[in-house]
Amino acid sequence: MCGRYATTASTSDLVAAFDAALAAEDAVKLDNPSYNVAPTTTVPTVLERAERSESVHVTDGEPAVQRQLRALRWGLVPSWAKDPSIGSRMINARSETLTEKPSFKRAAAKRRCILPAAGFFEWTKGEDGKKLPFFLHDPDTPILGFAGLYELWPDPGKAKDDPDRWLWTTTVITRPAADALGHIHDRTPVIVTPDMRDDWLDCSSGKVDVARDLLEALPEPHLVPYRVSTDVNNVRNNRADLIQPL
Repeated sequence: MCGRYATTASTSDLVAAFDAALAAEDAVKLDNPSYNVAPTTTVPTVLERAERSESVHVTDGEPAVQRQLRALRWGLVPSWAKDPSIGSRMINARSETLTEKPSFKRAAAKRRCILPAAGFFEWTKGEDGKKLPFFLHDPDTPILGFAGLYELWPDPGKAKDDPDRWLWTTTVITRPAADALGHIHDRTPVIVTPDMRDDWLDCSSGKVDVARDLLEALPEPHLVPYRVSTDVNNVRNNRADLIQPL
């Protein structure tokens, strides 16, 4: 985990659930739900930034921090990467080591985010050796918030004033799975509870120790798994029935 998940809430519901402003340039990219999110695809992401724009209120010469809903590519590309291909190998960040690894340390201190999700998929092997998919969700929380990190990668092949120069990418933070879910997979996404979303998104301190303390304080998720159709095994399939129990 996490290699496949579902994000099914409408853009308006996400804006309301996370009290976020929709980035205008990303609105069209977040128009449709996805029942089979795969790495390197565009995913809705909640983050906080101080944007220098005429439309953003400025206080004492500094732009105010704004909570935004944006479209990011799943698979983190560090700012120092030579090319974006590294992102396909960085869809997850382990909670135990992310505050130490160069790929994640600065983002853990300054660029934390939340990835809204309805739940995620994991697979076990059946008696015949075939992969059996399960969908894990919280029946009491229709919109989960995966803890994540994000980065901005400057494309060296584009001009500095090109609005498409910056590639926005993200990764899902994972932790060891609780005993109740360990029989399905040994890791699970870190889920930010609603009461801790403000703290997780607030990167004003710029200190990596804050991220470490928050990760330790987040409780184990209470998720319910159920079997779903093997149609989800094919990333080209993207239908609402993929998250329905067999």
